[in-house]
Amino acid sequence: MTTPETDSRAGEALSPAEELRAAMGGFVADFKDFSNGVTAKLQKQDERMNKLDRKTLMAARPALAAGIEADAPHQKAFAAYLRSGDDDGLRGLELDGKAMSASVAADGGYLIDPQTAEQIKGTLSSTASIRAIATVVNVDASSYDVLVDHTEMGAGWATESGTLAETDTSQIDRINIPLHELSALPKASQRLLDDSAFDIEGWLASRIADKFARSEASAFISGDGNEKPKGLLDYPTVANDSWSWGNIGYVATGSDGAIDDGDAIIDLVYAVGAVYRANGTFVMNSKTAGMIRKLKDNDGRFLWSDGLSAGEPARLLGYPVLVAEDMPDVGSDAFAMAFGDFGAGYTVAERPDLRVLRDPFSAKPHVLFYATKRVGGAVSDFAAIKLLKFAAS
Repeated sequence: MTTPETDSRAGEALSPAEELRAAMGGFVADFKDFSNGVTAKLQKQDERMNKLDRKTLMAARPALAAGIEADAPHQKAFAAYLRSGDDDGLRGLELDGKAMSASVAADGGYLIDPQTAEQIKGTLSSTASIRAIATVVNVDASSYDVLVDHTEMGAGWATESGTLAETDTSQIDRINIPLHELSALPKASQRLLDDSAFDIEGWLASRIADKFARSEASAFISGDGNEKPKGLLDYPTVANDSWSWGNIGYVATGSDGAIDDGDAIIDLVYAVGAVYRANGTFVMNSKTAGMIRKLKDNDGRFLWSDGLSAGEPARLLGYPVLVAEDMPDVGSDAFAMAFGDFGAGYTVAERPDLRVLRDPFSAKPHVLFYATKRVGGAVSDFAAIKLLKFAAS
């Protein structure tokens, strides 16, 4: 304790009151120094605790799929499962609340990690399939029902004194779209999987995406509905003049296996009702497109026009064209071209999850990867789509 200096006459001692006052002053000064030191330490401690809390909250927050690091736990666990079949990491992995996922399947199927799933989805969406122009819905059941009111409500003119007659009531049809299992079975050697520099997820995504895209695109066009989607061309077809619900109407080119001019295409466009025609799209394969784009009108102008900018679809009579290679080639009585509002006319129903099962035993020394996805498709509005038949009638 410091004792403040006091002024006193030479040779005289301090009085007891002055000594007490000096001692109290020194005690107060020392206590202030001690208090300031404690306050500074508490402030530093608070700053450290705040930083620790922020780091803890950031670590606990689920990462966005696009921002997942290469050494993320789910990727390490998935890579270990593909290389060696070690599923301990997957079983102990907590699923993010942000991801559209379900629990780990009890039969050993595991949801594919977010980055791989997005890669597959992007490839499916960019494939030349009527999926690109149809209505696509995600369902959590084994089927999807579409309710369609395709009949007219009755009405009539009434007079002030006349009696009212009963009018017709609309009838609602239920179109059931069952979901079927789409599968792929790529394989790779165990030695290749053991190579840590090999991009397992990229390889698996590209193989599965290619298989799924080609299989479903074909089914949406010509599938028979037996353990696969029911394709557009598998429904009964009738001449558009005698069209009825449950059939798909067609317009003939007037020439067997050929088309002489653009008149039949104009008839095809106007065979579709105006309410659908506004959102109409032509669908054909590359060979048919090569034939159609040579057609000219009476003034020598091509009916076909290319897109004005990159990525814009070509247009035929002002309507966009989707080139789908699964459409049949031009031939005798072939339905090689379709036109209509496919968003209203065709519905694709699918479950959003994709499962991968690893099988290291069935094809040794290769490892099989069994991937499955459930998808269905069917015509949901028979009035929205018409076909062009390359036939005399």
